[in-house]
Amino acid sequence: MNVAGDKFTYSIVDIDILKRTVKEMVLCPGYRFGHLTARVTTDDKIILETLVLDTNTGGGEIIATNLPASREYPSITSDIPAAHWAERAVGDFFGIKAVGHPRWKSLILHDLDWSIDFFPLAPGGRSRRPFDKFLNVEGEGVHEIPVGPIHAGIIEPGHFRFSCAGEIITNLEIHLGYQHRGVEKNLAQTPWNKAHFLAESASSDTAAANALAHATAIEKLLQFTPSPRVQYLRTIALEIERLANHVGDIGALSGDIGYSAGAALFPPMRGAALALAQILTGNRRQRWYIKPGGVRRDLDDDRRATMIADLGAMEKRLAELIPLVIENHSVIERMEGTGRISPSLAHDFGLVGPAGRAASSRYDSRTSFAQGMFPDLKIEQVGFNEGDVLARARVRVGEIAASIAIIRKLLISLPAGSIFDDIDDIILPADSVGIGIVEAWRGELLHWITTDENGSINRYSIKDPSFNNWTGLAIATRGNLVTDFPLCNKSFNLSYSGNDL
Repeated sequence: MNVAGDKFTYSIVDIDILKRTVKEMVLCPGYRFGHLTARVTTDDKIILETLVLDTNTGGGEIIATNLPASREYPSITSDIPAAHWAERAVGDFFGIKAVGHPRWKSLILHDLDWSIDFFPLAPGGRSRRPFDKFLNVEGEGVHEIPVGPIHAGIIEPGHFRFSCAGEIITNLEIHLGYQHRGVEKNLAQTPWNKAHFLAESASSDTAAANALAHATAIEKLLQFTPSPRVQYLRTIALEIERLANHVGDIGALSGDIGYSAGAALFPPMRGAALALAQILTGNRRQRWYIKPGGVRRDLDDDRRATMIADLGAMEKRLAELIPLVIENHSVIERMEGTGRISPSLAHDFGLVGPAGRAASSRYDSRTSFAQGMFPDLKIEQVGFNEGDVLARARVRVGEIAASIAIIRKLLISLPAGSIFDDIDDIILPADSVGIGIVEAWRGELLHWITTDENGSINRYSIKDPSFNNWTGLAIATRGNLVTDFPLCNKSFNLSYSGNDL
């Protein structure tokens, strides 16, 4: 198997040494667990593949193992807790069993009748014993509060089961999967030159990042390098998406604590960021803009000047508004210490993005992996150690300032050049892997494409940053009041649809 890019390697190991091999690699300085998935070969054999990333070189290794007919393998979760959701996901979709997994249960298909044979990505159906649904918490005064999956307003569906001692949350079970749309399976069946429309829809508030990860993976497979102008424009789009969502989250956090000034003043600022997206791409959500080969719309001098001026006005207004929230004593008192996750647990479960950087992690894939103008374009690291709601808000504030600086710098220095090369008719190389890694506004996002011997896509796997962070939310909620949950939840602000692929 050829991995596109000279910084990634592919190795096949025996199933008996898989766990040890992955553990030893992840423990090396600068290495981290990236993802775990499986794929089916043309002769109906299942290969389990684990991606380990090397943040020192911007590369990594795919460690593969051929599964036996029993479809069982020794779980790596006991040594690498960050793998626990990925192992459960491949269990759902491929009928694979991670033997020794500490909490073996369904991740996405939990409400199905497991007496039927249904493994969407496996060769042929296999029945298995039903999984336990909820952790049973017992004790005097312990009671359960079920919430969802249907929520008020336009919130995506997800079920939360709180086990409480009085008003204190002792455990939170999160059930997702209600948004499962078969995105990965459809991406493997869609002609690659049309797949970008579906790829960017994996999570609609992360359209630019998903489109960029998809384009990066395809372009690596084709060994194609876009022009500098394309890379500038893609990076601007990525940072506008980060800016809009972080600004929106500051307002949403204010709303969840009843701070009406912040709740009222920040939505217009989010609108101002979306207006920048409209000027750049013609679409406030930046849909249909980034595709393999380049971008669909150029930026002329007049619109560029407008963006620079509007960005300056937005920066000035945010300088007035942010202290009203982040330096407000009532806000600090409400957020400080709430929803805390320790640095050690954040590390063990592989938290990414603002959630990780609020709990001592300094990992930001923009500093290690090729995406747009990164890592050549240096960014200012923003991080804290407390791991609470306030720290997650402060990370967002720091990244707002950093994104504004990046956007302005790129707009001012935008080079001349073409914006698109038509590569749609090129056939993907056979037996190859292309990996696109992007720092979306929630954190590390992966698009992992594997082709078969004919150059067709054999497996398309997406790892949304929410996939890493849902467990972090469950841990951060423990020991807090039930009434603290909306604030904890909003401080992570995870994607249901990004998990339910």
